[in-house]
Amino acid sequence: MENASGALEGVTRKLENIQAITDEMFAHMDVDEFLDTLLERVREVLDVDTAAVLLLDRAGRDLMATAAKGIEEEVSQAAHVPVGRGFAGRVAAERRPIHIADVPSADIFNPLLVQRGLRSLLGVPLVGGGRLVGVMHVGTLTPRRFTAEEEEFLQLAAAQAAMAVRSLLSRAERAGALELQRSLIPSELPEIPGLEMAARYRPGKAIVGGDWYDVFTLPSGETGIVMGDVAGHGLPAAVVMGRLRSALRAYALESAGPAEALHRLNRKMLHFEPDVTATVLYAVCGPEGRVRVSSAGHPPPVFAEPGYPAHAVDVDFDVLIGLDEAIPRRTTTIELSPGALLCFYTDGLIERRDNSIRAGIAKLCEAAYAGPPENVGAAVMSALIGREPAKDDVALLLMRRRLS
Repeated sequence: MENASGALEGVTRKLENIQAITDEMFAHMDVDEFLDTLLERVREVLDVDTAAVLLLDRAGRDLMATAAKGIEEEVSQAAHVPVGRGFAGRVAAERRPIHIADVPSADIFNPLLVQRGLRSLLGVPLVGGGRLVGVMHVGTLTPRRFTAEEEEFLQLAAAQAAMAVRSLLSRAERAGALELQRSLIPSELPEIPGLEMAARYRPGKAIVGGDWYDVFTLPSGETGIVMGDVAGHGLPAAVVMGRLRSALRAYALESAGPAEALHRLNRKMLHFEPDVTATVLYAVCGPEGRVRVSSAGHPPPVFAEPGYPAHAVDVDFDVLIGLDEAIPRRTTTIELSPGALLCFYTDGLIERRDNSIRAGIAKLCEAAYAGPPENVGAAVMSALIGREPAKDDVALLLMRRRLS
């Protein structure tokens, strides 16, 4: 009993050593710094020659060497292991500890482990929130049979690491998505004769998605206005948003109208990124106030004239980008009289769990009016967002034709 009690006490003491990292230090580190520090501690506690972490890629097919001690070339040479193959791949697929007593005679996918002269390996899965994050393994240059206590320690360390890594990766991805979105959304709106404009953009509190707006002048002297929303969230949606924005700008220069530009954009996405879907509204405004609008499944703009209540424009609602190439796209024409205002937005402004989109649009119509765009923007955000931060991204663009 004394031996068992001593072993348990030793495991507990070693785990506290790991928790000192995960509970305090990781908040001030990025993923690479955290894993380097953690592996150094694991290596010291278990008295092993190597320690490494491989993280699961976004597709969930391969484990990528991310951090290593004693076998740093695994990272520098970008080693990867398919899930289900070799040592680390088996640990990931079976989600259980695996001990290899004799590396040279075992089924090892990564030749670096053999070339390094390792004789024994112990690997455990990194699982956080019920999801596989990666694999942690340790190795020795001499034959060794790891004890049950050492295996338990490595499992507990891996569990702590998995939670920390998920948190760090989530934080890094959100920061990256925000930075990318901000870099692609206009820092200021262009000065366009005859038009007044204002915009608001607010990233979601819970979800950073692929919402964006764009305003640019065309060679014809007209103004292009885009409002879009990529399906999905996080950095992948922000990256797709950037590609959509660039592609639509290019097609806008070569197309006769908004419907043709969206058709070309859809054809491009279906060919190169068939899994992507997005709603996009593209409008072209002429100097005389004639606005041509085509909507790929995007909520309709709201229109307000002086002396009249605002209402949603009856725009032809065509299929989303990424769904069908054969269905023709249509264009709706709006006459923007002097003093009239158009409001473009993403669904984060109007969609709420406890209410319908129709109700959200009605509320937007109540708040919008044919006034100075900056004032209208403030009124709309106050009425629809209020004091509670929106969970989803919110993009809002207002355009008014000058009175004179």
